[in-house]
Amino acid sequence: MRVGMVCYPTFGGSGVVATELGKALAAQGHEVHFITYDQPVRLGSFRPNVYYHEVRISKYPLFDYPPYELVLASKMVEVARQQKLDLLHVHYAIPHASSAYTAKQILKDGGIHLPVITTLHGTDITLLGKDPSFEPVISFAINQSDAVTAVSSSLQSDTYKLFGINRDIEVIPNFICPSHFADLGSEHARSDFAAEGESLVCHVSNFRSVKRVEDVVRAFALLVAQRPARLLMVGDGPDRPAAERLARELGVADRVTFLGKLKNPLEALALADLFLLPSESESFGLAALEAMACGVPVVATEAGGLPEVIRHGVSGMLAPVGDVERMADHAAFLLAPENHDQFRKQALERASSFHIDAVLPLYLTAYERILTPHPTT
Repeated sequence: MRVGMVCYPTFGGSGVVATELGKALAAQGHEVHFITYDQPVRLGSFRPNVYYHEVRISKYPLFDYPPYELVLASKMVEVARQQKLDLLHVHYAIPHASSAYTAKQILKDGGIHLPVITTLHGTDITLLGKDPSFEPVISFAINQSDAVTAVSSSLQSDTYKLFGINRDIEVIPNFICPSHFADLGSEHARSDFAAEGESLVCHVSNFRSVKRVEDVVRAFALLVAQRPARLLMVGDGPDRPAAERLARELGVADRVTFLGKLKNPLEALALADLFLLPSESESFGLAALEAMACGVPVVATEAGGLPEVIRHGVSGMLAPVGDVERMADHAAFLLAPENHDQFRKQALERASSFHIDAVLPLYLTAYERILTPHPTT
């Protein structure tokens, strides 16, 4: 099977999932062609059956803004023709699904049928869905796809609620690749960040408002009042200065380390005892799943798809959005010596149910479904 994989090439969850899915397909002998404006960060070095096609954005002076959507569609057409693609798998409705529709119509005019499967990841629905100017395009792009998947039941429900969708959306969750969690080494030792007897708490995000990073600091300050702990803040973004300022105001700045963006955040997670994720919205919560796969229990909010990933009282604890007092209490409970080892084991066990080997067949079945000609009536 020859698959065109269209995604954002960044560290964001959608790009990571698309890249790892492509690599897993290639390992099974399928030919995967990544089509995007930069090499995906998780693609790594040369590997069999994986190809990268760069979308070069026009700098024609007539345009105030580069017409990426049109250039992307043209690249899809080019790759589909030259590489004889069997299907396109696009991650994100806008602009990828809409570009895929344009490419599909161009190819159809030349006698080529190219099925398109669209995977919805989150902000393409929950954020853009709040802007009515995007609704007609997003609804059309989703409805015109040959198959549509969403990474959680919560996202599936939001899509039906926010857009005029007249087709089925299949839920296929995000996943982990266990090989990424084996022999996680770091040039830093745990003792570089926390002394003996201190718990090490971690947060990983893009530090945008939806992640509520100030709530991480507030909950941590309340936790410190109950037990000795340190906090690692991994990532960067517009709300980092506010979080740093709040740490100083609450008197915990000497216990909080802002590491910035890391090439491999799993190295920091592997050192941690607890993961804090107080997001206002999460379509799935890939960072929480990765924490659990490191054997790190999670305290998170009851937002979006997080309850589908974290089993309250088993692999972590959940609290209402903004309830930092309850999050701190949950954290203290999970970090208590009599509870922590058991929750570590249960986090690992829960994460194992999202193994790539369990999720990949779901995508392959979806591929086969759209590649099978439907009888005409």
